[in-house]
Amino acid sequence: MDLIAEGISKAFWLLVKGDRDVFQIALLTLRVSGLATLISLAIGVPLGTALALGRFRGRSAAASIVNTGMGLPPVVVGLWVSIMLWRYGPLGSLRLMYTPAAMVIAQTIIALPIITGLTMSGIGQLDPGIHVQLLSLGATRLQLVWLLVREARLAVLAAVIAGFGRVISEIGASMMVGGNVVGHTRVLTTATSMEVSRGNFGEAIALSLILLCITLTITSCLTRLQQKGGSTQS
Repeated sequence: MDLIAEGISKAFWLLVKGDRDVFQIALLTLRVSGLATLISLAIGVPLGTALALGRFRGRSAAASIVNTGMGLPPVVVGLWVSIMLWRYGPLGSLRLMYTPAAMVIAQTIIALPIITGLTMSGIGQLDPGIHVQLLSLGATRLQLVWLLVREARLAVLAAVIAGFGRVISEIGASMMVGGNVVGHTRVLTTATSMEVSRGNFGEAIALSLILLCITLTITSCLTRLQQKGGSTQS
């Protein structure tokens, strides 16, 4: 209990005093995970919609790959991204290894199947009669897709919440492709792991509490938006 109390006290004073290193780590955490979530959203929603509405050869195989990817271990993602970005890898000339950009790439790969799969499921559960009704009213294909995504907005928001929650809390891929370089690629999860390995459990608890506060704040805002959309829909 003394250790937990020490961690809570340190977290409080780190925030009150405005510790520069902690704020830098927290901002990088938000920037990397937020950007990865936005990229995954931009790719995953159209892809999930296409899989839900499309009727083409290989659709079932593609859906199975997406569903399998929802449980993809972050260390596996970190391994393959490292191989691709390593100095002698296929993309080594880009020199992205041990940079925030490499962390964004890895986290995007982790979040993308989640957002795609949940979007596919949400749109797939809509009443097929809605498609016919919208087309009979003169909606174009693009308008049809947009209106269906709006109709399934609760599922899309759930996908965003799940994707963001997955990447902001992951550590394996970020550690492997980012390297936990102080002032450059160190985020809250890797910093917490480092403090634990050093035996600084008070610092680790403080950092973990800050991470929990950030995650709770963002997911609460998204959840409120989701519930607001649900009440409007009803």
